Amino acid sequence: MEFDPKTPQYLTSDPTSFASVSADDRWPVIITGAIDDLARTISTVSNDDKAKEGKSIIEKLATLKYELQHDRQLSPLEDDGASDIASYNEELKQRGNPKWHDAPWLFAECYLYRRMETFFALSEHWKGYDVFARQKMSTFKSSRPAVLELAARYRELAHEAETGKGVDGRSAEQVEQAEKLLFSEMCEICLWGNATDLSLLTSLTYEDIQKLQGSDARQASQKNILVNDLEAAFNVMQKARAEKKNGDRRVDIVLDNSGFELFVDLILAGYLLTVGLATTVVLHPKNMPWFVSDVTPSDFSDLLHSMVDPQAFYIKPDDSGKTYQPLSAKQVEDVKFLFNQWCDFHQDGKLIMRPHSFWTTQGSFWRMPHVAPELFEDLKESELVLFKGDLNYRKLVNDAQWDPTTPFTTAIGPLGPKSGVRVMAFRTCKADVVVGLPPGEDEKLRQLPGGGGNESRKWAWSGKWAVISFCDGKA
Repeated sequence: MEFDPKTPQYLTSDPTSFASVSADDRWPVIITGAIDDLARTISTVSNDDKAKEGKSIIEKLATLKYELQHDRQLSPLEDDGASDIASYNEELKQRGNPKWHDAPWLFAECYLYRRMETFFALSEHWKGYDVFARQKMSTFKSSRPAVLELAARYRELAHEAETGKGVDGRSAEQVEQAEKLLFSEMCEICLWGNATDLSLLTSLTYEDIQKLQGSDARQASQKNILVNDLEAAFNVMQKARAEKKNGDRRVDIVLDNSGFELFVDLILAGYLLTVGLATTVVLHPKNMPWFVSDVTPSDFSDLLHSMVDPQAFYIKPDDSGKTYQPLSAKQVEDVKFLFNQWCDFHQDGKLIMRPHSFWTTQGSFWRMPHVAPELFEDLKESELVLFKGDLNYRKLVNDAQWDPTTPFTTAIGPLGPKSGVRVMAFRTCKADVVVGLPPGEDEKLRQLPGGGGNESRKWAWSGKWAVISFCDGKA
């Protein structure tokens, strides 16, 4: 807490904030979903001891839900042997052992998932079990139309990059302009992939998902990017490519959601490697189930496994018995092209998965230089560190009640100017905090239907609006 900014954080007790909506409505639904998933798995278990232990974990989850809904105090976490428990409990004490409905939103939400993890970590038979894994893969399967569209588009682009097609007969300026447009398209795909966040869209249907994905949806949403610093990011990456032509040029992606969003993150990584804007891409997942849909290393494996035989994955009936049309031969080839390329990049050491315990700590990234100095120093080696999604954005700016015109470079504190870290944040807005807006923009958005008016910043809760914010900490 000593390294955090003085600007107050959003609290679950604020009825005008999405923090209150989260504590009242979202979190009980998420815990109920975890209970249902575990009960479903227990019904298939033949080992009596494992089944009995699973039922005891359900009881703990039910107790957690009761405490939340009846506004009990947050209790100290049980020691599951991990190094972060002491830090969580010390901060809980420093914050005066708050109640669920009068706590800093960021801390309480991190505590919620970390406490759920202790139930499994302390068990004998359920260590490493992910109550959200089934839901994550189901959502990825529901993303089939967008996956197939992007696989086909990407395969064409990769072929053009490898053969040099489209470069002949163009001036250097024309080639650069085309590259910049393509970079923007790839980044916008990556940005809007974040629209499918399972921790927020707790009742997502197949049709809802398809509305959030695909080229038509992305083009319609371009006008909703309130801050767009893509050109500045492209310029520094292009400069690095020119100056370090034969050297290592690394890009880091601090991942957010699994499933379709991880798929588009890998599309972006593959694109950067294929066109030479990066020679290495380092992916940073969480090391435990987190905020429902956040990527863990096993989610990466599950995604690749689904692409080994896309036909079998996509035509398999779902739990309701619904069947699906077979893929065409070309669609199968497009998906397998991606699978093979990503596997090759991974095997060649160009696509690296690097989890770190810091990503599931309870505090903001203002603490990184002090709490995880080795991670901070490592990120300085990167040409660009891309932070994906709403939670990473909230952690960058400490989920604080900044005036929305506060510069992004100010709100990210120690990761800002002269930090040595080049930061870019891709975020579809699903929380109150937002910075870097022009004067009057927030007021204008509040006056839109459902925008919140003078009472709240509801426009920033839905994921309809987005920001792409950049800070060159190496300048």
